[in-house]
Amino acid sequence: MRRTVRTRVRRFGEDGLQDARADALAGEEPLEVRLDGEQFTVTMRTPGDDVELIAGFLLSEGIVRDWAQIRQIDFAAGIDPDGTRNLNVARVSLEPGTWDPEVYRARQVYTSSACGICGTASIEAVQRSSAFPILLDAMSEDGPVAAPLVTAKALLGLPDALREEQTLFGSTGGVHAAGLFRLVRGEGAGGAGGAAGNSAEVGAGSAGEAGSGGAETGAGPAGAGPEAGVAQRAELLAVREDVGRHNAVDKVIGWALQQGLLPMHDTVLQVSGRASFELVQKASMAGIPVLSAVSAPSGLAVELGREQGITVVGFNRGARFNAYSHHERIV
Repeated sequence: MRRTVRTRVRRFGEDGLQDARADALAGEEPLEVRLDGEQFTVTMRTPGDDVELIAGFLLSEGIVRDWAQIRQIDFAAGIDPDGTRNLNVARVSLEPGTWDPEVYRARQVYTSSACGICGTASIEAVQRSSAFPILLDAMSEDGPVAAPLVTAKALLGLPDALREEQTLFGSTGGVHAAGLFRLVRGEGAGGAGGAAGNSAEVGAGSAGEAGSGGAETGAGPAGAGPEAGVAQRAELLAVREDVGRHNAVDKVIGWALQQGLLPMHDTVLQVSGRASFELVQKASMAGIPVLSAVSAPSGLAVELGREQGITVVGFNRGARFNAYSHHERIV
């Protein structure tokens, strides 16, 4: 699937050339999406998981909210000049009435791997209205906040659990990753994990294999007691990698859309980079209440998190993290 590209590299140090060797680079190619015959967007991505990428992108754009609204995704139109199929053009057919092309006429047709919203023509068009708003049932200093509650220890384990599944990053060092984790709380935690583990492939194995090992994080057995309603651990559902951090997120929420798991009110989205506005918005569109990043959030990301009831966590690096919005979820 052209996820990696082999090349020759010459390594230099202070004393000059050290050696020459083969190296692997992350693949990056354009994907053109034609929506009901209309040219909708071109995005730069790492080839692979393209159906999930398209589904997640359409969800992020507020065009679809259910997998049943997508009738077909066909890659037959992508042909190189020599006649070989390159899978870089996707013709998407939606159920009638799903979207209004006139609403999206102002959208530019190029999205780089660095920016997930730079194809939007005006700032007013950036923020989308989610079909899966975060449930709000209590008050905090940021405003209303909702369950689930999760232990800090469970969140601290997520970056390492994500890193263990980053096979493409391990070979190239040049991609972002997004991991979707289900929060397991209270009584019956083991049963919930088993069901989640059987539902998705993650990395080289299944989510079940990952869930039974390093992907389970946090404290030991969760059962009755004062913290019975608190998520003591998080089980891995899906991990996706891409040169674009927004693409990686679109791939995991596209997977969730395919699986019929939306809204994802019992999950955490862990990302390998920073928490930008667009990633908080994508979490909101999928109904994900917690976004955790290993690097910093932006000011607009935190503002949107406060408005949408999302807990934005930054600098989550295994020993400590910062909670920038709705920290009352964390116990």
